Amino acid sequence: MGDASPAEKLKAVYRLLLERYGPQRWWPGETPFEVMTGAVLTQSAAWGNVEKAIGNLKAAGKLSAAALRDIPAADLAVLIYPSGYYNAKARKLKALVEWLGNYGDDLSRLDRRDSQGLREELLGVHGIGPETADSILLYALGRPIFVIDAYTRRLYPRLGIKPDRDTYDSWQRLFMANLPHEAASFNEYHALIVRHGKESCRKKPRCRDCCLSELCPAFSP
Repeated sequence: MGDASPAEKLKAVYRLLLERYGPQRWWPGETPFEVMTGAVLTQSAAWGNVEKAIGNLKAAGKLSAAALRDIPAADLAVLIYPSGYYNAKARKLKALVEWLGNYGDDLSRLDRRDSQGLREELLGVHGIGPETADSILLYALGRPIFVIDAYTRRLYPRLGIKPDRDTYDSWQRLFMANLPHEAASFNEYHALIVRHGKESCRKKPRCRDCCLSELCPAFSP
């Protein structure tokens, strides 16, 4: 990408990914609370297994903050078994809904809080790290926060794009300092990175027909 600025490079990658894959319409979920629940369940889990766990919660009538607060942790673990690490995730979901209880389970009350304050609160909840917190902020609450994940940290160094330090916050600053702060575009960009990471830029990359070949120093046909 020659002498292009970081902003120009990031925008070029986004444009090519969108041309290849089209809009991803991510995150799948009927309600913001379902998205929040999925953000916890997807930790170290394939999305197909998360869907099975969410389906179990729906079938049991337990996909609400009040219901998750009342159900015994052991019973919750059985329902979310398909997502893996079910005992640990049951505790995490319990902690999340306890936090939501501070707002009367009313997500509209979160709208009154600034994003940084909400992020700090979420990071104080058991089992919620930066990626999960930012996924909740972006996908469930519509805040313009860029989510960093393993796909991002694998793809961009291959493209010759990376921050000075390999930390979550440094990666996030790289994107947020060089892209417009728009929740919709952050949503689409992150979803496209995930799609590309699953289909082409795997641990062992599938470079043939990669839509980013013209930008990628690591391209190997």
